[in-house]
Amino acid sequence: MTRRFSTAVAVGVALGVMALPGFALAEPMSFKMLPNYSRATFKTDAPLETIVGTTAGEGVTGALNVDPAKPQGTQGTIKVDLTTVNSGLAKRDEDMKGEKYLDTGNPANRYAVFEIKNVEIAGPLEPGKEAPAKVMGTLTIKGKPIETVADARVTWVKLTPEQVEAQKRFGFATDNLKVRAKFGTTFANHNITIPQLLVLKVSNDIQLETDLTFVKQ
Repeated sequence: MTRRFSTAVAVGVALGVMALPGFALAEPMSFKMLPNYSRATFKTDAPLETIVGTTAGEGVTGALNVDPAKPQGTQGTIKVDLTTVNSGLAKRDEDMKGEKYLDTGNPANRYAVFEIKNVEIAGPLEPGKEAPAKVMGTLTIKGKPIETVADARVTWVKLTPEQVEAQKRFGFATDNLKVRAKFGTTFANHNITIPQLLVLKVSNDIQLETDLTFVKQ
């Protein structure tokens, strides 16, 4: 009798927890990036000039595999097509894509790639609640990979059937992820040397920022 009572209590507690708002069962989900709602930006802040380059749309692609109940095991890949980055000055963009710098004419160097290895985040994702996270991974630019950590903010957005019906023409689904991240690297990390003539106009330090939207496949 005691064992049956204990089992009944355990089941009742489990059902009660599952009914709590934001509780997520262990269910890994595959997400793809929604290009029209994603962008990537780089910035170099030198003494004489600040350069900001941005790309969006098909210039940013990627996919994630996320279990909202255990987001620490998230893995995925983000790719930025460096041939699409626009800094507002065509001649400067042409020079940066040349052989001395990004060398995007070489297909192997066309993309900056960030491979996500794991995530530090407190607890499971809760629908509608933004969660701070540390995203660890490998950033590869011009064939040179480095280990890096991004400071991120992640929001799991769940839509009702009515909301999905209204938003599906824009590509949204029942489960969506909004990921905003900031991290840094240097040109030197990727074997790119800034000429002495340009050190006052182009900083060796690169600040990277992404604002990405993913939808469940």
